[in-house]
Amino acid sequence: MTAFFELFGGIGLAFLGAALTVCTCCVASAKGTGMVGEAATGLLCEAPEHFSKCLILQVLPGTQGLYGLVVWFFSLFTMGAFSGGIVPLTVTQGLTLFVACLPMAIGGWLSAIYQGRVAAAAINVVAKKPNDWAKGIILCGIVEFYAILSLLASVLLLMNSL
Repeated sequence: MTAFFELFGGIGLAFLGAALTVCTCCVASAKGTGMVGEAATGLLCEAPEHFSKCLILQVLPGTQGLYGLVVWFFSLFTMGAFSGGIVPLTVTQGLTLFVACLPMAIGGWLSAIYQGRVAAAAINVVAKKPNDWAKGIILCGIVEFYAILSLLASVLLLMNSL
């Protein structure tokens, strides 16, 4: 394990944390939006007038991918990637940046999938009671709240990491 740290150093750990965050969030968002899209397709064959409601429900689990990209950006900004050169980081500093990315990496990954499940179930509300579709959005918003908390935790950790 020490060989890994010596080989890649702090900058390797920091890049790993940033990449892990954007990858897990984007992949999970793709899975969540895909689940909703699959559920919506059946309804839209019978009732194409509900497309806008289905689209809004499908977009919701995609926000975690955006949040992961925000944390990736903050990580690279903290490393100095946008100011002319990467700052040399000690292993401790690199590990600190890696750990700062974890709340969003894990929170975004899980919340995107669970929000996708809630949104896919809300397609049933659109099918059976189209006027009550906003209730599904509210239920999705509860899951979104935890993705936002994950984003906040990672951003605050990154702002105070070096």
